[in-house]
Amino acid sequence: MLFLVLGRGKTGSLVADVAHEHGHSVRVVGEEENRNASALTAPVLAGFDVVIDFTTPEAAVSNMRACLANGARMVVGTTGWYQHLADMRDLAKRKGAALLYGTNFSLGIQALLRMTRELAVTLPHYEFGITETHHATKKDAPSGTALSIKQVLENADPSLAVEITSKREGDAAGVHVIEARSAYDRIELKHEAFSRRPFAEGAIRAAEWIAGKTGVWEFSEIAGKLG
Repeated sequence: MLFLVLGRGKTGSLVADVAHEHGHSVRVVGEEENRNASALTAPVLAGFDVVIDFTTPEAAVSNMRACLANGARMVVGTTGWYQHLADMRDLAKRKGAALLYGTNFSLGIQALLRMTRELAVTLPHYEFGITETHHATKKDAPSGTALSIKQVLENADPSLAVEITSKREGDAAGVHVIEARSAYDRIELKHEAFSRRPFAEGAIRAAEWIAGKTGVWEFSEIAGKLG
């Protein structure tokens, strides 16, 4: 397949490398080449099977509007834009496009979310908190993954009001800790990414899955289908 990767940052560059390892052809376009989605014209998009976005929240919205309006298939790993999700869903539906988005494409994080849900259901009288740590240049705080964890906890137990502590340090790829505390004990669930590789692997597998499809999915909905 032929993928268009938007973003020359650390994750976007790794996504391109992993795509090559999977046997795909890739073109990478940086934000400086794609101001206001100017590079995403209909003739350009027609040549790609899937567009993969790892840019910034502002750029991602423009990129999605351009791609989905032309019926393209997109995997969006950028976070911080979900206030526009309803509009993007509607646009994809109207144009017969495809959008697969997620706060975290790591299959390990997907397992953590399932365990977190079970913990909240099993311990309804505990207090929960989340601490997330990412690299100093990460644009959004709290992280999209931390917000997903918070949503899982509060959906499982509507009485919860979960606080998130965000830290931005060095080049941390991502650490998420969920704490469940009572007056008598404490339980912790922790996921630590040693590199961005799990995110890139998940994004490429998501792109392979979405090729040829139409619709809108959140990554957790299809992660179990990736093996």
